[in-house]
Amino acid sequence: MIAENQISEEKFQDLLHSYRKFVEEHLFPIDLQVVTGAFRSFLPMLHALREKAKSLGLFTPHLSREEGGLGLSLVQFAQVSEILGQSPMGHFVCNCAAPDIGNMELLHQFGSQSQKATWLLPLQRGEIRSCFAMTEPQFAGSNPIHMATIARKEGEEYVISGHKWFTTAADGATFAIVMAVTHPEVESPYQKASMILVPTDTPGFSIVRNIPIMGESGEDYLSHAEIKLDNCRVPLSHRIGQEGQGFALAQARLGPGRIHHCMRWIGICERAFDLMCRRAVSRDLDPGKALAEKQTIQHWIAESRAEIKASRLMVLDTARKMQELGAKAVKDDISTIKFYVAEVLMKVINRAIQVHGAMGITDDTLLSFWYRHERGAQIYDGPDEVHKSALARSILANYSKK
Repeated sequence: MIAENQISEEKFQDLLHSYRKFVEEHLFPIDLQVVTGAFRSFLPMLHALREKAKSLGLFTPHLSREEGGLGLSLVQFAQVSEILGQSPMGHFVCNCAAPDIGNMELLHQFGSQSQKATWLLPLQRGEIRSCFAMTEPQFAGSNPIHMATIARKEGEEYVISGHKWFTTAADGATFAIVMAVTHPEVESPYQKASMILVPTDTPGFSIVRNIPIMGESGEDYLSHAEIKLDNCRVPLSHRIGQEGQGFALAQARLGPGRIHHCMRWIGICERAFDLMCRRAVSRDLDPGKALAEKQTIQHWIAESRAEIKASRLMVLDTARKMQELGAKAVKDDISTIKFYVAEVLMKVINRAIQVHGAMGITDDTLLSFWYRHERGAQIYDGPDEVHKSALARSILANYSKK
């Protein structure tokens, strides 16, 4: 998976250039058409682009060389992720989109040899897709220790029943990694649940619907599904890691995942910023007077540039620390980048929409798509308010010891 630095800085800069060229030449011309159309109708084109990315050596950049990737460090992959994030299709085409990338990391670290052979390798090769089922409609997603999905043992099988939603990309996935309570009697709430791999063709596994997001019902890669598990039977060997380790595995998965998300958000910010600036200089309010001459617009542009740059430096600093010290050492940093970059993302998109005027809320640009789909950035992976409170408690704890 994410490897130690195995590529020189000169070669890495050439690689970044290759990613920029690929995204700008192959994805920018089609991405608006794809996200505003029927996604499935574009799958043949997108799979062809996946093969193109493979032929150019741009596929699965997060993997080690031994696994068919590029052997990038976490910091290097973060920079690639920003470039891919400028197109809604970037991560998908290069096979490093959530939730697949998180599931790859999870199976790489904690999966059995059988699980790796059966599920991880095809996932890495881009032959199948996956989803991650943790959030439940009846419990607050910000507190994943509370869930009603139960996996009880019957002989050599788990029998799983429960109700999940916001299971991203369940539509089109070959398997789900399901968080389920296996030890309800355990006192510690952090040791009740386990992670279990459930093929989506298992009897009893069903997609209730793709949840409409601000009026838009997604499909396939763009979907957030509601699913039900009704006495789904899978072998005990489908458990990932140890029983009761589900919460710990979820945290291990989410740490790097938040860095991936933040760098993707920065990529979106850069694309929205570019659209905003182009609109500002090309739109005349009066003959010979461009929108860019207005002080308010100038301030928005200046503030956006400063906030995007601050976000990038903050996330890369966190990635370096995680790379050198491990995830536990950057707990506070992860909370900081999560809420800060999510807020910057929405600020920049909102300003870009405002600069475009009425056009900004149409589907004639990517801005309305991102506004709909990325508003959730301040909610998923822990609401911003939860991360702010956690960071403040950590800071204040140091003062109470003095």
